[in-house]
Amino acid sequence: MSIIYHPIYLKHQQSPMHPESPQRLERIVERLKSENLFNNVLKPEKASEEEIALVHSLQYIDKIKNFGDGYYDPDTYVRKETFEIASVAVGGGILAAEESWKTSNPSFALLRPPGHHACPSRAMGFCYFNNIAIAAKKMLSKTKKVAIIDIDFHHGNGTSDIFYASKDVLYISTHEYGAYPGTGAANSVGSGEGEGYTVNVPFTYGCGDASFKMAFDEIMKPIVTQFEPGIILVSFGGDAHYADTLGSLALSSPGYISLSKDILKLSKEICKGRTAFYLEGGYNVDALAEVVTGTIASFDNKEIKLKYTDNADTDGNGKKIVSIVKEVQKKYWRL
Repeated sequence: MSIIYHPIYLKHQQSPMHPESPQRLERIVERLKSENLFNNVLKPEKASEEEIALVHSLQYIDKIKNFGDGYYDPDTYVRKETFEIASVAVGGGILAAEESWKTSNPSFALLRPPGHHACPSRAMGFCYFNNIAIAAKKMLSKTKKVAIIDIDFHHGNGTSDIFYASKDVLYISTHEYGAYPGTGAANSVGSGEGEGYTVNVPFTYGCGDASFKMAFDEIMKPIVTQFEPGIILVSFGGDAHYADTLGSLALSSPGYISLSKDILKLSKEICKGRTAFYLEGGYNVDALAEVVTGTIASFDNKEIKLKYTDNADTDGNGKKIVSIVKEVQKKYWRL
């Protein structure tokens, strides 16, 4: 497998004491090195403005480029260097997808800033450019269909908006409903040609390992299998972890790793193992480093010692939500 990383990502700084801090990525790299897993690391180039414009308006790109220093919104701070660093994050996202396409092996893009809240003409939720959406657009030049699976605590409203009317990109999101940004209802299924190609699983407080396993087995796997994408891209947020400081879902570290392995196995069954993971949220730096390192280790058939193993959801706290989503989606898929 390949790891996509650039030291410039550590230079991105929000406001002081902001949860989306360089320490998130520093701790991941430290843990990977301590486990002798920081290998086959590829350094991306800066994406071109033309590539960013596959998703974002030229006016918005220019706004971020020339914004200067200040708050874009109460959660998202822009600095003079933000445009360059965010452009390298986009380049990393593109490289991750292209490398997995070329090698039929998984890749993991350790990106900052994250991207799944970024809309075509708006920054929000710590995100400026939508890394995974731009990569998906690039991949449509190689394959007719791309699947995006988003396992962040928050709904990826930017990614959802970008592909809401598209039949070429399937978007599936697990998230806590009612949390920021307040989108992602089960009956939000896409529009026009894209109707049925948006799948939201809006979990509630305390849903963890058994609920996510149920969602994968009964929703994600059958829908992605029927969609038959050429590649699977994964928005990997570590904030659905029970130890996260901003979230209130209950995935354990073993639950995260098992879900990642299931996604990789699915990609091997339907798209030659082509799958790329993209770092999104996750704000307990130790738990985040553990699940990212454990996931990367599992892709090489290795294991690491895990600290965060408590499983508070053994019976499927989200069973009712999964049933509701299945009823909504049965109109479009065989479930």
